[in-house]
Amino acid sequence: MRLPARPNGRIAAFLFSSLTALSALLVHATAAAAPPEPPPIFVLNSLDANVSVINPVDWTEKLRIPTGKEPHHIYMTPDEKSVIVANSAGDSLTFLNPKTAEVQRVVYGIIDPYQLQFSRDMKWFVTAGNRLNHVDVYRWDGKDLKLAKRIASGKTPSHIWIDNTSTIAYVTMQDSDEMIAVDLPTQTIRWRVATGAMPADIYGIHNDKTLLVGLTGSDGVQVFDVAGTEPKLVGKIPTGKGAHAFRSAGDGKSVFVSNRVANTISRIDIATLKVSATYAVPGGPDCMDVSADGKTLYVTSRWAKKLTVVDLATQKVVRQVNVGRSPHGVWTLDHAKRI
Repeated sequence: MRLPARPNGRIAAFLFSSLTALSALLVHATAAAAPPEPPPIFVLNSLDANVSVINPVDWTEKLRIPTGKEPHHIYMTPDEKSVIVANSAGDSLTFLNPKTAEVQRVVYGIIDPYQLQFSRDMKWFVTAGNRLNHVDVYRWDGKDLKLAKRIASGKTPSHIWIDNTSTIAYVTMQDSDEMIAVDLPTQTIRWRVATGAMPADIYGIHNDKTLLVGLTGSDGVQVFDVAGTEPKLVGKIPTGKGAHAFRSAGDGKSVFVSNRVANTISRIDIATLKVSATYAVPGGPDCMDVSADGKTLYVTSRWAKKLTVVDLATQKVVRQVNVGRSPHGVWTLDHAKRI
């Protein structure tokens, strides 16, 4: 039996070239058909001095990013170009890329940054010096931070809320049971008001004319009218013991508050200022974020070393992801509206 004739060099080259081109097309088509990988979920592990990067598809921890000493809060900039970790005992800030989780840069010389927040116009950056009892106001030129003034505050400044005009920063004093209003253009204290026990996070509603203040040393949220020149305490919303951190539900109608001691999350109706739903979340629920579609709540379970995921429709915990010790803040680029 005769074997088929061997193809000459030109034919072989043509076949090889065609197969190579076909393979490239198949690879390109496959890549084009594959959906883009969603941005990660960042969880700050305060006692481990690092950040867990969570894949929200298979719910695995992809890596841990080392930060400075004693990081306590994590924050996404208003332009969403960076996630910033405040390293309070490391006197530094770690900037991360919210899409790739790469370290963008580390800024040193930021003294005792426990909490942090940019004004919405990103002209001002404010930190609360929890151990050193001061509030620092920085100017931001789009690249560098320059300290405008260090303000002696009160005992143990805790959380910050900057109003939508980018002119007032409200800061709670955890151990002197107070809240202050700082005028950003002049870096002076406008007023000081007494609060309930251990005030923590602050959230502005009604076009920032009303402030909600979580009372970690109590069992609810205080409501302050700040529309005038002096603040007025106008009510309290019972939520649960250890009311601590807030996060917008993204619907413009409600806000979540974590009750760290009660192991619950309360949903507060902004119109009625009443609790409309309560979710059982174990392990000392602390900080939260909400998925872009508004269906899922991400919660750091502070005492359990877990990221807890809650289905808001069923009001049930659907999974927990192992992270580091004392997980505090949680942020993702794929989030619901903040306000």
